[in-house]
Amino acid sequence: MLEHGGRLRAASQRYDIPLDEWVDLSTGVNPCGWPVPSLPADVWRRLPEDDDGLEEAARIYYGTPHVLAVAGTQAAIQTLPSLRQPCRVGVLHPMYAEHAHGWRQNGHSVEAIAGVDIDARCNDFDVVVLANPNNPTGERFKSETLRRWRERLHARDGWLVVDEAFADCDSSNSIAHETGSPGLIVLRSIGKFFGLAGIRAGFVLAEPALLARLRTSLGPWSVSGPARWVTQRALADVAWQLETRAQLTHAAQRLRELLITNGLSPIGGCALFQWLPHEQTAGLHDALARKGILVRLFSDPPGLRFGLPGEEAHWRRLAEALRNMRAPLPSRERE
Repeated sequence: MLEHGGRLRAASQRYDIPLDEWVDLSTGVNPCGWPVPSLPADVWRRLPEDDDGLEEAARIYYGTPHVLAVAGTQAAIQTLPSLRQPCRVGVLHPMYAEHAHGWRQNGHSVEAIAGVDIDARCNDFDVVVLANPNNPTGERFKSETLRRWRERLHARDGWLVVDEAFADCDSSNSIAHETGSPGLIVLRSIGKFFGLAGIRAGFVLAEPALLARLRTSLGPWSVSGPARWVTQRALADVAWQLETRAQLTHAAQRLRELLITNGLSPIGGCALFQWLPHEQTAGLHDALARKGILVRLFSDPPGLRFGLPGEEAHWRRLAEALRNMRAPLPSRERE
């Protein structure tokens, strides 16, 4: 099992700080997510049904008729590699580590590749996997570039897999609406922008034949009835989406300015997080944790990902902690 953000209980035990005293900035999830109403009682009593309106809401939201609801995009990340015979896979690095892990677990030859090298190396692979915008660096790829890579890969019966988990705030380079094109697979998350990570719902957008194979592999009822009910209504709430995009864009700029003011210069990010390479990564992470602030630590390459505070009190705590750490940090790199 790979390590992920959000392991607040482990941090609480390690630093002996009660759970309710933490500011958790480790996940990149909207801290002010879609307000879930009370669910009707029959949602809990009935088996999930495919004609409940969820897929239609997703088709409208993503601009494509080719959608399949899954139990979070993690389910697709683990299952898609099983739909191909072992082949050569280029995976953007750094990126959400489950992608490379899933392909390796299914016997594929996986090579990490930098974003700047994909164009020159595209023909070396049968599958190219990337995120747009990327997690954790925030790197973006233009939609016309992705179309060109998709065409080159499809010419050799290959796939372009694009993880758009963080694309909801700025969809200018999204190619979700083009997923009828053969060889193109787009993954979309409900957990990040909508702040609903706990319901484990997401979507795979791809050509119908591939979606049919994936549906068969996943089996019936892959998304629970309550998750389907909530997701359908979140996708249809256009007013909330418009307001939230504006709020998150403002919050992202505020976070960036706060880090810069305190001598930390993020070099990438998106509306939900900022990416900060740092020569004292472990020391900075530890110093923040000792003040009850959890950020995501990366080792390859060394860096920190800062998610958004959700309350004014959390913004103040982060600002105070950063001000207090402007003095040289004790390094833990040798531990």
